[in-house]
Amino acid sequence: MKRLGVLLLVLGALACGTASAAGHVTLTVYAASSLTDVLPKVGSVERYSFGGSNTLAAQITQGAPADIFASANLTLPEQLYAKGLVRRPYVLTHNALVLIVPRADPARIHSITDLRKPDVKIVIAGPTVPVGAYTLQVLKTMRMTDVLDNVVSREADVRDVLAKVALGEADAGFVYATDARTVPKKVTVLRLPVWARPNVTYGIAVVTASKHRDEATAYLRMLLGKRAQTTFRSYGFLPRRTAG
Repeated sequence: MKRLGVLLLVLGALACGTASAAGHVTLTVYAASSLTDVLPKVGSVERYSFGGSNTLAAQITQGAPADIFASANLTLPEQLYAKGLVRRPYVLTHNALVLIVPRADPARIHSITDLRKPDVKIVIAGPTVPVGAYTLQVLKTMRMTDVLDNVVSREADVRDVLAKVALGEADAGFVYATDARTVPKKVTVLRLPVWARPNVTYGIAVVTASKHRDEATAYLRMLLGKRAQTTFRSYGFLPRRTAG
C-alpha cells in the first residue's frame, strides 16, 4: 500500500506538470524590426513577428491575431488606442537616430552636411515608417530637406536601410544606434548634432482583441521591469523614462 501511495503521488505530480505545460500560452508579439535582437532575450517563449511598425499596425487594424504591439514610436499605438484596437500604450524604451556610412566610405562622408555632395546615394525608410519619420524630422530641423534629392530608395523598415548601407549599395543611411551596433565591421556611425536629434520613443500595448489579455498584460509588465530594462540597455537602448 505504501508503494502504491508513492506511485500515485508520482503519477499525480507528472499529470500536474503535463497539464501545466499544455496550458502554457504562447503570445504573438508584433514588434518593430529594431527590436529583433533584444526581445527574444527577455521573452524567449513568445512568437515574434518583426517588421516596420506601420505595417504591423495596419495588420492589427485588419484583424491580425496579435497579443502585443511594440512600436518604434508612440504615435502608432496611440492611434490604435484611439480606435479601441489596443489598450493603453506605455513607453517601452528609447533609442537614438544616427547616420551610417559603409566602412570603405567611398563618398567620403564625414558629417550630415556631406549628404549635400552631388552624386551621393542615400537610402532612408519610407515616411510612414517611424525611422523614416524621424529622419525627415532631423532634416527639417537642420533645414536640409534638399538632401532628399539624393535619396535613391525608401525602405520598408530600418533593417532594410541598414542592409543596403552595410552591403555598400548606398553611401549613407539613417538608422537607430542599436541597429548600427549589429554590424560594427561593416558601417561607421556618425552622430547627429544633439540639438537636432529626435526623441525616439518606443511604445507598447496589449491588443484589445487578444484572447490572452491577462498573459499579455503580464508580459508587458515584465518588459517594463528592471531586469528586462537592464537587458535593453545592454543592447544599446536608452533608459526608459516613466513620463508619457
